[in-house]
Amino acid sequence: MINTSSRASRRIGITLGDPAGIGPEITVKALGALAPEDRSRVVVIGQPEAVERATKLADVRYRLISVDADDADRAAIRFAPIEGLPPALDGALSPEGGEAAYRAVKRGVELAISGTIGCIVTAPLNKAALHAAGHDFDGHTGLLAHLTGVKSSFMLLASERLNTIHVSTHVSLEEATRRATVKRVIAVIEAAAAHFNSLGMTAPRIAVAGLNPHCGEGGIFGRQEIETISPAVDFARAKGYDVEGPISGDTVFYRASRGAFDVVVAQYHDQGHIPIKLLAFDTAVNVTLGLPIMRTSVDHGTAFDIAWKGVADAGNMGCAIRYAFRMIDGAAGRSR
Repeated sequence: MINTSSRASRRIGITLGDPAGIGPEITVKALGALAPEDRSRVVVIGQPEAVERATKLADVRYRLISVDADDADRAAIRFAPIEGLPPALDGALSPEGGEAAYRAVKRGVELAISGTIGCIVTAPLNKAALHAAGHDFDGHTGLLAHLTGVKSSFMLLASERLNTIHVSTHVSLEEATRRATVKRVIAVIEAAAAHFNSLGMTAPRIAVAGLNPHCGEGGIFGRQEIETISPAVDFARAKGYDVEGPISGDTVFYRASRGAFDVVVAQYHDQGHIPIKLLAFDTAVNVTLGLPIMRTSVDHGTAFDIAWKGVADAGNMGCAIRYAFRMIDGAAGRSR
């Protein structure tokens, strides 16, 4: 059972991701932008040498202290080390980088389940490097589901102008059409409602996008809207959710960005990713729902081409950290 009431659970843990990428740099830079009281609520998880190099690169100085160190020392950074691994080559895909990323996430999950931290914030890993290290997952989402023992989870992309949650993500379009089942669409609606409830929104307005052009035009272009999506929306509405749909994908995201809805249920990866990356490429936060732990992430990759050059922008990491604090503070408020 996860301890969600302790002071420790109001901390976040940041996993450094693939150390060959920009994860260590953006983590260190983002920490420097935090107020001391917020920085004291952070645990960094990864290879000590990566953090030490990143602090020099960013021209900042942090003293690394134990994850269990006294709360009074706000000038230092709590650290959970991943040791015994050879260094990864800067800016290069390698099994060493994939293994370091994997072990950092695994350690983060352990800390979250124990209640030492309340939310994991993940710096980017590289899927090919993860596979090269022998861990055949589709990325953080599949890895976290495996480590926490859940069969499925949900990807939410959150930003100020638009929020999207996905029925399916890293699968082919052919497979995405098969996954748009009544059961799955209902589950996504319920996950979205529960998440925004946890942030203090009592009745989030949920829109469900259609799968086919023009929502299938009454079955001319496909029958998923008739046979699966509409029944799921009707069921959710009967249970009391404020949900509308299916709405054609070429209009629903525009309407949501103008304030008509709080979140859009996208039927597949690109349907949800394209509009939010158009509107909030640098600020969107990747949130995983449906796990027994909380997790946010940057919404970009390892950027090997600019890694360890001192030019990486930490703005998106800052957004992921702020959203993580929002989530755990909301959970703490519910537990009182």
